[in-house]
Amino acid sequence: MGKKFSIINKKIMTFSDELILLLKARYPLIYVSTQEEDRLEYIIRKSIQNLLSRGIFTWDFVDGYTLNINSNNIAKRNPLQALEFIETFVPETANVFILKDFQKFFNDIAVSRKLRNLVRVLKIQPKTIIIIASNITIPEELRDIITIIQFKLPQLDEIKNELEKLLKSLNQEIDYKFFELLAQACQGLSLERIRRVLAKTIATYKIIDDRSINLVLKEKSQLISQTEILEFWPATEKLSYIGGLDNLKSWLKKRSNSFSEQATNYGLPIPRGLLLVGIQGTGKSLTAKAIANDWKLPLLRLDVGRLFGGFVGESEERVRQMTQISEALAPCILWIDEIDKAFKESKGDSGTTNRVFSTFLTWLSEKKSPVFIVATANDISSLPLEIIRKGRFDEIFFIGLPTFEERKMIFQIHLSMLRPDTWHAYDINLLTTNSENFSGAEILQSIIEGMHFAFYEKREFTTNDILLGIQQIIPLAQVDEEKIEKLQNWALSGRIRLASKLL
Repeated sequence: MGKKFSIINKKIMTFSDELILLLKARYPLIYVSTQEEDRLEYIIRKSIQNLLSRGIFTWDFVDGYTLNINSNNIAKRNPLQALEFIETFVPETANVFILKDFQKFFNDIAVSRKLRNLVRVLKIQPKTIIIIASNITIPEELRDIITIIQFKLPQLDEIKNELEKLLKSLNQEIDYKFFELLAQACQGLSLERIRRVLAKTIATYKIIDDRSINLVLKEKSQLISQTEILEFWPATEKLSYIGGLDNLKSWLKKRSNSFSEQATNYGLPIPRGLLLVGIQGTGKSLTAKAIANDWKLPLLRLDVGRLFGGFVGESEERVRQMTQISEALAPCILWIDEIDKAFKESKGDSGTTNRVFSTFLTWLSEKKSPVFIVATANDISSLPLEIIRKGRFDEIFFIGLPTFEERKMIFQIHLSMLRPDTWHAYDINLLTTNSENFSGAEILQSIIEGMHFAFYEKREFTTNDILLGIQQIIPLAQVDEEKIEKLQNWALSGRIRLASKLL
């Protein structure tokens, strides 16, 4: 590939390290949740073969234990017998028993009781049961005897190794920078999905090139949509599309390369995120999309309402799933819209809101992965103090109603996009003067109103049409004048950083 790709081994405990440690410590029952059953089993076998001398036996409900040609299907369709089989080995024999999808039988009283009886014996024997499941569902009576290990999606070094093997098999060399971009794009996918999407690329284009990244991103979008928690959001907006907010734009510009390898080598800590507070329609959500586009990072949108499930423990599990997906796709932007409406405690929810909020706050404080949070809120007074204290976000910005100069920029931006050849013919100063206390969204709507008037009369829209549109709109600042004025005055008091140079 022209340049040798070096993979940095970070001094962190890997899944293999943790597994070996638990086996040596004689933990009797280990639970691993993953969708990558084959990859997990491969890593378990490789870890044990390299560091420990132990036999490995695998069971599933359909085939039972498959030991050799003469003894197949032991304990087939019989989970209780699968546990009894473990007792047949002499106490001194060191073995690992991999039971697939075994969590589905936890509600069987015979299986649950047998597991608890068996664990007492295994504590003093070099035997370990490893349960592989697609999700974590553990009944109360078994929680104390089960140890859960996190098995993450392939890390960057694993993905690079896989890509190197593929490129070598194709006898293809690619640019180092593109190799890094492709590997980064593949983060968040299982090895099997990576192989499938790259096989699709080769079948379609006969080569690995820029088009491969688009196919990888489509695969990611499909995967994320299946979770029903996060959305893979296409970001086409740019910061230049936003009028004003010079302080915020300057802050973002200085951090645009903070996720690069150069920033890491320099010793810069990874940016945590932003909380954007302000009046509706002033560009908070647009800013989140623009950051992702300008920083060339994938944008994930979290609908906080989807975190809450109907079953006990389901909401907390969804938070964990959200954080795992976000971290697997890192570096990325996680956009949380209207966070102030999400964590208002509901009476009669048995404390679910508080537990979800607590789990989410813990992740915000302790996350080490490059997931940049962009949260928006309309009413900062309804946010718990825990979420706005330093350490959760790098900065909190207030976005107020646009100033005269900012409104002028907003009119120019929208008109130049709608009429790139004739936008200068509109009297932008007049429009700006007549749109006092309008938000960016209301300015755009006034232009659209003017376009409707002209389109109905089958002619090109003019400044007068937009002025008529302005007259038809009652801005939010006028509807709830007292509240907006109070919010603007609070922002000017110096308690929060202003996104604009002049409010």
